[in-house]
Amino acid sequence: MADAAQRTIDLAEQALATPFPLRVRAWDGSEAGPSGAPVLVLRRRRALRRLLWRPGELGLARAWVAGDLDVEGDLYTALDSLAGLLWERDPGESPGGLAAGARRTAALLRDPDTYRLLRDAARLAGPGLPPAAPVEEARRRGGTAHTRGRDRAAISHHYDVGNAFYEMVLGPSMVYSCAVWEKPDTTLEEAQAAKLDLVCRKLGLSAGQRLLDVGCGWGSMVLHAAEHYGVRATGVTLSTEQAAYARKRVADAGLTERIEIRVQDYRDVTDGPYDAISSIGMAEHVGSERYLEYAGDLYALLRPGGRLLNHQIARRPLADEDAYTIDEFIDRYVFPDGELSPIGTTVARLEEAGFEVRDVEALREHYGRTLRAWVANLEARWPDAVAATSPGRARVWRLYMAASALAFERNRIGVNQVLAVRTEPGGAAGLPPTRTTWLS
Repeated sequence: MADAAQRTIDLAEQALATPFPLRVRAWDGSEAGPSGAPVLVLRRRRALRRLLWRPGELGLARAWVAGDLDVEGDLYTALDSLAGLLWERDPGESPGGLAAGARRTAALLRDPDTYRLLRDAARLAGPGLPPAAPVEEARRRGGTAHTRGRDRAAISHHYDVGNAFYEMVLGPSMVYSCAVWEKPDTTLEEAQAAKLDLVCRKLGLSAGQRLLDVGCGWGSMVLHAAEHYGVRATGVTLSTEQAAYARKRVADAGLTERIEIRVQDYRDVTDGPYDAISSIGMAEHVGSERYLEYAGDLYALLRPGGRLLNHQIARRPLADEDAYTIDEFIDRYVFPDGELSPIGTTVARLEEAGFEVRDVEALREHYGRTLRAWVANLEARWPDAVAATSPGRARVWRLYMAASALAFERNRIGVNQVLAVRTEPGGAAGLPPTRTTWLS
């Protein structure tokens, strides 16, 4: 087995029908592949067993999370190269799906040499049953998605991993959504403050108004709005750890009389009307089947003339929307039950609920830069991050954020701010005639 690296590359090239773009170092110490390329390190033969039992993205992810597989060199270059093999697609196909890989697999199964290829791969991988999934994988879920109880469990899996970990990744701003980078030398903290201020200006906030922040996270939006615009703010989250952290920040800022943080489902908020609602990076958790209900609930909580700022990741539309499938790695390790919709679908649902959509701003490139900043923070504090959570969880976040940065940069996904209004009877929207107010 002194040539495991070359044998791995040979099998990969036979299965994928294309040259393998990375160098490989195997568990036996052998190394092969193009010089100068990032090195795919197979620390254990078990990595190949994971790929045999679950080919494609999920098998790779499990090997990564378990530490069976690693990358030396530039992680972004390595992921970009692998994405070209696993996620190439025809126009209209799912950006996160494996349509091209599925076609190759189907062709492979019709090939008379398939048995030989599988036999050789099994010999190289070694004997054994399917390896158990790493412990950071979300528990199997039953029943109907997006019930209150199931949503609480999904939010807890993602957010209740320790506030200290998120402090290391997000930095002092504690904002877990796309920043707005106004200048080349802008810092992450400045870019997040710019995003929060942009939201406040789009909402037209002023002293004495009531703001509801749906999915308030660690409280950054309500704090910014109360401190700089004088509003009375309510933030709701399903994460108990986020709520505890946000309440302490509010108390430390001396704003407990103007800011309330609740552990509450947005569907249970009944104390409207509010003058404005912000929903920043929360709607991805709602689910397509519940989205009209979500939009209707927020519409009902606004006064006539009130504004909603919905900041949400979007996927590209498909030729056949019924073919859309949720990304397995994201669903099992990062955002259980999370779903992305095209921006057109989001706008349509908001208008169907009664809103008038007045502005849509795409911030795709800004999210790629934000994610790279978070990855840099995580890598700079790696030993501390591992100690604060676990090696597997830290590896999940590094892979997820780096791959997501590339997805935004390559236009596989986008992110948009949608400003919508509950128009007053008679048609008055109460907005300035141009964007000048919030862009100045």
